[in-house]
Amino acid sequence: MKRQRLGQHFLLSQNIAKSIVDAAQITKRDTVLEVGTGRGILIPYLCQKAKSVVSVETDDRLYSDAILKFSQISNLELMYGDGFDADVDFTVFVSNLPYSESKRAIEWLAQKKFSRAVIMVQTEFAEKLLSIGKKEMRAISVIGNHAFKIEKIISVGKNNFAPPPKVDSAVLRLEQKRVLSAKTVESVTKLFSYRRKTIGNIFKKFGKTIQSDKRLEEIDGDEIIRLAKQIN
Repeated sequence: MKRQRLGQHFLLSQNIAKSIVDAAQITKRDTVLEVGTGRGILIPYLCQKAKSVVSVETDDRLYSDAILKFSQISNLELMYGDGFDADVDFTVFVSNLPYSESKRAIEWLAQKKFSRAVIMVQTEFAEKLLSIGKKEMRAISVIGNHAFKIEKIISVGKNNFAPPPKVDSAVLRLEQKRVLSAKTVESVTKLFSYRRKTIGNIFKKFGKTIQSDKRLEEIDGDEIIRLAKQIN
Protein backbone atom coordinates (compact mmCIF):
# COMPACT_ATOMS: atom_id res chain seq x y z
CA MET A 1 0.00 0.00 0.00
CA LYS A 2 2.87 2.35 0.74
CA ARG A 3 4.04 2.19 -2.88
CA GLN A 4 0.59 3.23 -4.09
CA ARG A 5 0.72 6.29 -1.84
CA LEU A 6 4.02 7.15 -3.46
CA GLY A 7 2.34 6.94 -6.85
CA GLN A 8 3.98 3.65 -7.79
CA HIS A 9 2.22 1.30 -10.19
CA PHE A 10 3.95 -1.96 -10.99
CA LEU A 11 4.77 -2.78 -14.60
CA LEU A 12 3.30 -6.10 -15.75
CA SER A 13 4.49 -6.33 -19.38
CA GLN A 14 7.66 -8.31 -19.98
CA ASN A 15 7.82 -6.91 -23.52
CA ILE A 16 7.86 -3.33 -22.24
CA ALA A 17 10.44 -4.29 -19.61
CA LYS A 18 12.66 -5.66 -22.39
CA SER A 19 12.11 -2.49 -24.45
CA ILE A 20 13.22 -0.33 -21.52
CA VAL A 21 16.41 -2.33 -21.02
CA ASP A 22 17.12 -2.48 -24.78
CA ALA A 23 16.75 1.32 -25.00
CA ALA A 24 19.45 1.70 -22.35
CA GLN A 25 22.00 0.03 -24.69
CA ILE A 26 23.75 -1.63 -21.76
CA THR A 27 27.10 -3.38 -22.27
CA LYS A 28 29.30 -5.54 -20.05
CA ARG A 29 31.31 -2.41 -19.22
CA ASP A 30 28.31 -0.69 -17.60
CA THR A 31 27.28 -0.33 -13.99
CA VAL A 32 23.53 0.21 -13.85
CA LEU A 33 21.71 2.05 -11.08
CA GLU A 34 18.01 1.26 -10.74
CA VAL A 35 16.04 3.47 -8.36
CA GLY A 36 12.90 1.64 -7.28
CA THR A 37 13.34 -2.14 -7.40
CA GLY A 38 9.58 -2.64 -7.15
CA ARG A 39 8.74 -6.25 -7.91
CA GLY A 40 11.97 -6.63 -9.87
CA ILE A 41 10.62 -6.97 -13.40
CA LEU A 42 13.68 -5.22 -14.89
CA ILE A 43 16.34 -6.99 -12.80
CA PRO A 44 16.86 -10.19 -14.84
CA TYR A 45 17.19 -8.21 -18.08
CA LEU A 46 19.52 -5.62 -16.54
CA CYS A 47 21.77 -8.23 -14.93
CA GLN A 48 21.99 -10.23 -18.14
CA LYS A 49 23.47 -7.25 -20.01
CA ALA A 50 25.43 -5.24 -17.42
CA LYS A 51 28.75 -5.68 -15.67
CA SER A 52 26.92 -4.94 -12.42
CA VAL A 53 23.54 -3.67 -11.23
CA VAL A 54 22.70 -1.75 -8.07
CA SER A 55 18.97 -1.65 -7.36
CA VAL A 56 17.66 0.52 -4.52
CA GLU A 57 14.22 0.17 -2.92
CA THR A 58 12.62 2.42 -0.31
CA ASP A 59 9.81 0.01 0.68
CA ASP A 60 11.04 -2.50 3.27
CA ARG A 61 8.68 -5.28 2.21
CA LEU A 62 9.55 -5.00 -1.48
CA TYR A 63 13.24 -4.90 -0.55
CA SER A 64 12.86 -8.09 1.52
CA ASP A 65 10.96 -9.79 -1.30
CA ALA A 66 13.73 -8.86 -3.76
CA ILE A 67 16.40 -10.28 -1.45
CA LEU A 68 14.57 -13.62 -1.40
CA LYS A 69 13.85 -13.63 -5.11
CA PHE A 70 17.16 -12.44 -6.57
CA SER A 71 19.86 -13.36 -4.03
CA GLN A 72 21.41 -15.88 -6.44
CA ILE A 73 22.31 -13.24 -9.07
CA SER A 74 26.05 -12.61 -8.66
CA ASN A 75 26.32 -9.20 -10.37
CA LEU A 76 23.39 -7.67 -8.46
CA GLU A 77 23.54 -5.55 -5.31
CA LEU A 78 20.23 -4.77 -3.62
CA MET A 79 20.10 -1.75 -1.34
CA TYR A 80 17.43 -0.41 1.00
CA GLY A 81 16.75 3.31 1.20
CA ASP A 82 16.33 6.38 -0.96
CA GLY A 83 18.07 5.76 -4.28
CA PHE A 84 18.79 9.46 -4.72
CA ASP A 85 20.85 9.37 -1.53
CA ALA A 86 22.83 6.29 -2.56
CA ASP A 87 26.57 6.85 -3.04
CA VAL A 88 26.90 4.82 -6.22
CA ASP A 89 29.01 5.44 -9.33
CA PHE A 90 27.04 4.37 -12.39
CA THR A 91 27.17 4.68 -16.15
CA VAL A 92 23.51 3.86 -16.88
CA PHE A 93 20.40 4.81 -14.91
CA VAL A 94 17.14 2.90 -15.35
CA SER A 95 13.94 3.44 -13.41
CA ASN A 96 10.18 3.01 -13.44
CA LEU A 97 9.81 5.91 -11.02
CA PRO A 98 6.79 6.82 -8.96
CA TYR A 99 5.28 9.72 -10.91
CA SER A 100 5.83 12.03 -7.94
CA GLU A 101 9.61 11.51 -8.22
CA SER A 102 10.01 12.39 -11.93
CA LYS A 103 11.03 16.04 -11.46
CA ARG A 104 13.42 15.13 -8.65
CA ALA A 105 15.00 12.45 -10.84
CA ILE A 106 15.70 14.85 -13.72
CA GLU A 107 17.20 17.47 -11.40
CA TRP A 108 19.31 14.81 -9.66
CA LEU A 109 20.53 13.23 -12.90
CA ALA A 110 21.45 16.66 -14.29
CA GLN A 111 24.04 16.90 -11.51
CA LYS A 112 25.53 13.41 -12.01
CA LYS A 113 28.13 12.18 -14.49
CA PHE A 114 26.93 9.13 -16.44
CA SER A 115 26.19 8.07 -20.02
CA ARG A 116 22.51 7.20 -20.50
CA ALA A 117 19.27 6.95 -18.60
CA VAL A 118 15.93 5.36 -19.44
CA ILE A 119 13.00 6.39 -17.28
CA MET A 120 9.26 5.83 -17.24
CA VAL A 121 7.25 8.97 -16.54
CA GLN A 122 3.68 10.20 -16.80
CA THR A 123 2.82 11.25 -20.38
CA GLU A 124 1.98 14.77 -19.22
CA PHE A 125 5.41 15.10 -17.57
CA ALA A 126 7.12 13.83 -20.74
CA GLU A 127 5.30 16.48 -22.77
CA LYS A 128 6.32 19.16 -20.25
CA LEU A 129 9.93 18.00 -20.42
CA LEU A 130 9.91 18.14 -24.21
CA SER A 131 8.22 21.55 -24.40
CA ILE A 132 11.45 23.54 -24.73
CA GLY A 133 11.04 26.72 -26.77
CA LYS A 134 7.28 26.84 -26.26
CA LYS A 135 5.12 29.10 -24.11
CA GLU A 136 4.41 26.25 -21.71
CA MET A 137 8.16 25.77 -21.11
CA ARG A 138 9.00 25.10 -17.45
CA ALA A 139 12.16 25.10 -15.37
CA ILE A 140 12.39 21.31 -15.59
CA SER A 141 12.33 21.37 -19.41
CA VAL A 142 15.18 23.93 -19.46
CA ILE A 143 17.23 21.86 -17.01
CA GLY A 144 16.47 18.58 -18.78
CA ASN A 145 17.18 19.74 -22.32
CA HIS A 146 20.39 21.56 -21.36
CA ALA A 147 21.73 18.51 -19.55
CA PHE A 148 20.44 15.78 -21.88
CA LYS A 149 19.46 14.81 -25.36
CA ILE A 150 15.91 13.54 -24.68
CA GLU A 151 14.10 11.03 -26.86
CA LYS A 152 10.70 9.44 -26.36
CA ILE A 153 11.02 5.68 -26.89
CA ILE A 154 7.49 4.30 -26.44
CA SER A 155 4.10 5.16 -25.03
CA VAL A 156 2.78 2.82 -22.33
CA GLY A 157 -0.94 2.46 -21.70
CA LYS A 158 -2.31 2.42 -18.16
CA ASN A 159 -3.46 -1.21 -18.47
CA ASN A 160 0.16 -2.39 -18.44
CA PHE A 161 0.35 -1.72 -14.69
CA ALA A 162 -1.04 -3.10 -11.47
CA PRO A 163 -2.82 -1.26 -10.07
CA PRO A 164 -3.55 0.68 -13.27
CA PRO A 165 -2.85 4.42 -12.92
CA LYS A 166 -5.33 7.02 -14.13
CA VAL A 167 -2.94 8.24 -16.83
CA ASP A 168 -0.74 6.81 -19.57
CA SER A 169 3.04 6.74 -19.38
CA ALA A 170 6.02 7.32 -21.65
CA VAL A 171 9.50 5.85 -21.69
CA LEU A 172 12.24 8.43 -22.25
CA ARG A 173 15.91 7.95 -23.06
CA LEU A 174 18.31 10.62 -21.83
CA GLU A 175 21.84 10.91 -23.18
CA GLN A 176 24.03 13.18 -21.11
CA LYS A 177 25.35 16.35 -22.72
CA ARG A 178 26.39 18.46 -19.73
CA VAL A 179 26.56 18.25 -15.93
CA LEU A 180 24.92 21.12 -14.04
CA SER A 181 25.75 22.35 -10.56
CA ALA A 182 23.19 22.18 -7.78
CA LYS A 183 23.23 25.99 -7.64
CA THR A 184 22.41 26.31 -11.33
CA VAL A 185 19.51 23.85 -11.04
CA GLU A 186 18.19 25.81 -8.07
CA SER A 187 18.63 29.15 -9.85
CA VAL A 188 16.69 28.03 -12.94
CA THR A 189 13.79 27.12 -10.66
CA LYS A 190 14.04 30.52 -8.97
CA LEU A 191 13.94 32.33 -12.31
CA PHE A 192 10.75 30.52 -13.27
CA SER A 193 9.07 31.49 -10.01
CA TYR A 194 8.98 34.99 -11.55
CA ARG A 195 8.23 33.89 -15.11
CA ARG A 196 5.53 36.55 -15.67
CA LYS A 197 8.01 39.36 -15.08
CA THR A 198 10.56 40.72 -17.55
CA ILE A 199 14.12 39.47 -17.19
CA GLY A 200 15.19 42.95 -16.09
CA ASN A 201 12.64 42.90 -13.26
CA ILE A 202 13.51 39.32 -12.30
CA PHE A 203 17.14 40.31 -11.85
CA LYS A 204 16.13 43.18 -9.57
CA LYS A 205 14.64 40.54 -7.25
CA PHE A 206 18.16 39.17 -6.81
CA GLY A 207 19.86 42.55 -6.43
CA LYS A 208 21.31 42.36 -9.95
CA THR A 209 20.98 44.63 -12.97
CA ILE A 210 20.40 43.55 -16.56
CA GLN A 211 18.83 45.46 -19.43
CA SER A 212 16.11 43.26 -20.92
CA ASP A 213 12.39 43.67 -21.51
CA LYS A 214 12.06 40.06 -22.65
CA ARG A 215 10.39 37.31 -20.68
CA LEU A 216 11.78 33.81 -20.13
CA GLU A 217 9.49 32.27 -22.76
CA GLU A 218 11.03 34.59 -25.38
CA ILE A 219 14.58 33.24 -25.02
CA ASP A 220 16.07 29.80 -25.48
CA GLY A 221 17.00 27.32 -22.79
CA ASP A 222 20.77 27.86 -23.08
CA GLU A 223 20.29 31.59 -22.52
CA ILE A 224 18.14 30.85 -19.46
CA ILE A 225 20.96 28.68 -18.09
CA ARG A 226 23.42 31.56 -18.63
CA LEU A 227 21.08 33.92 -16.75
CA ALA A 228 20.69 31.38 -13.95
CA LYS A 229 24.46 31.20 -13.51
CA GLN A 230 24.53 34.98 -13.10
CA ILE A 231 22.24 34.85 -10.07
CA ASN A 232 23.97 31.85 -8.45
